Amino acid sequence: MLLLFSARLACAQEPAKASFESDHEFDNGSPITLGSLAPVQVENLVTLGKVWGFLKYHHPAVTAGKRHWDYELLRVAPAVLAAPDRAAAGAVLHKWILDLGEIAPCNPCASLPAAGLHLRPALEWLEDGTLPGAELRADLRKVYANRSAGASQFYVSHAKNIGNPVFEHEPDYTNVKFPDAGFQLLALFRFWNIIEYWSPYRDVIGEKWDDALRQSLPSVALAKDRRGFDLAMTAVAARVNDTHTSLWTPQPVRPPVGRCGLPVRMRFIGNKAVVFGYADEAAGKATGLQAGDIVEALDQVPVAKLTQSWAPYYAASNEPTRLRDMASGMGSGACGDVALRIRRAGLEQDVAVRRAPVRTTPRLRTHDRDGDTFQMLADDIAYIKLSSIKRDDIPRYLEAAAATKGLVIDIRNYPSEFVVFALGQHLVDKPTDFVRFTAGDASNPGAFHWGPTLALQPQQPHYRGKVMILVDEVSQSQAEYTTMAFRAAPRAKVIGSTTAAADGNVSPVPLPGGLRTMISGIGVFYPDKRPTQRVGIVPDIEVLPTLQGIEAGRDEVLEAAIAEIRRD
Repeated sequence: MLLLFSARLACAQEPAKASFESDHEFDNGSPITLGSLAPVQVENLVTLGKVWGFLKYHHPAVTAGKRHWDYELLRVAPAVLAAPDRAAAGAVLHKWILDLGEIAPCNPCASLPAAGLHLRPALEWLEDGTLPGAELRADLRKVYANRSAGASQFYVSHAKNIGNPVFEHEPDYTNVKFPDAGFQLLALFRFWNIIEYWSPYRDVIGEKWDDALRQSLPSVALAKDRRGFDLAMTAVAARVNDTHTSLWTPQPVRPPVGRCGLPVRMRFIGNKAVVFGYADEAAGKATGLQAGDIVEALDQVPVAKLTQSWAPYYAASNEPTRLRDMASGMGSGACGDVALRIRRAGLEQDVAVRRAPVRTTPRLRTHDRDGDTFQMLADDIAYIKLSSIKRDDIPRYLEAAAATKGLVIDIRNYPSEFVVFALGQHLVDKPTDFVRFTAGDASNPGAFHWGPTLALQPQQPHYRGKVMILVDEVSQSQAEYTTMAFRAAPRAKVIGSTTAAADGNVSPVPLPGGLRTMISGIGVFYPDKRPTQRVGIVPDIEVLPTLQGIEAGRDEVLEAAIAEIRRD
């Protein structure tokens, strides 16, 4: 009896695991095939995607893991596709919800207090009359009204001490054979609903997120092969306008594609693609290209036309970052010669350059100064770059810089170690707030609440000179967060150009077909609640590289910092 009771207790404690792992109906693919979609089918699928996502994060049978929710989508989708009109689709969804079982009254029930609320769930569609059928509307309202306070989520948890979402029980279905319209729809619906309910920046996407679902659905669902599906999903991810939300695919599909490239580093200066340096010194020089050359066309296609056609596939929070990422791969393509039209010293010329496998890793994400992590630029000016900084070395650097008039901290890179507090607390002379966060709410998916401010606490030795922080479009995420902290120091200024505008701990998102992406998982704001996402860290002194400066090999941003230190 004891053994039997123990076995029953174990089963009762693990219903979610058993349910999720015992359903294998679609392990070898879905039976859904599509050759076309009528307008009513698109609308019905949009409704299905939204209802499926709402139930995923609100219905107690689903949030408890009692159903394999991916496979439930694949079961109901054929009936929704077969529905001749909106009303019939509503009836299908109503029956589907009834089959999930009766919903017990919540006790205690979840509430959404206004105090400390930054972002409300986007659930107006439950009340605005767009849902097909009164019964379906009543079903969803009942589910929402009876959500329980403090209920756990089967498909998402929140990281301790940080608060960004951790997406769980989300298989990536790497064995899917394409085309498979069912799993293609699943990928779209999973991603769309993760943004809808767990992105802290949903309100600054820049378009109605419903429109992105409706407009993307045909291209994703009707993709005829693996490449078409990957490219369609790449475009969906880019619509979030979050630099963190690039899509990684098993094979590269984001244009331009090719295993070979040009051994040069490119950078946009304004709207001009400019040779900035060499990815491989010997191979780069052998091309004949020089720093400051403007590339105007590749194989007779103007660069402006290329970037216009590539833009829909680049996830970026702002335009400088989109151009940054395009520049990094601009020379990619088939191995062999490529015809470039360049402008040098005001004159156009055509040159043939050979693409080849690049043998060294290009220095794409760093615009800082060559040489050691710590350098004395003059007797009165010290320099630290964060791309190679080590926390253990900071006391030594501060000692060496103690008598200087100014310290340049170069964050035109990604910090090699987290030094927000290890270095930042030596720059302030009193407790100094520098940031506050927003985080999601498991009881109210789609809601985000303000957290308290976070402060730097002064620590000895205290650096008393001016602090110049250098940033540009390669300063992203942790680099931006670090800049926010350091600029809070009393004698600090930020110099350079707008950063990548993607801040917040990232949350990985697995998608069917082995696709991977991420979202910014928590909202990052200044203490006064000013935003950083899609805005970036706006410099106190804007300095942009010029064509003349690149030709001369000058670092105009660093020069401006030195001038500001020496200015009385």
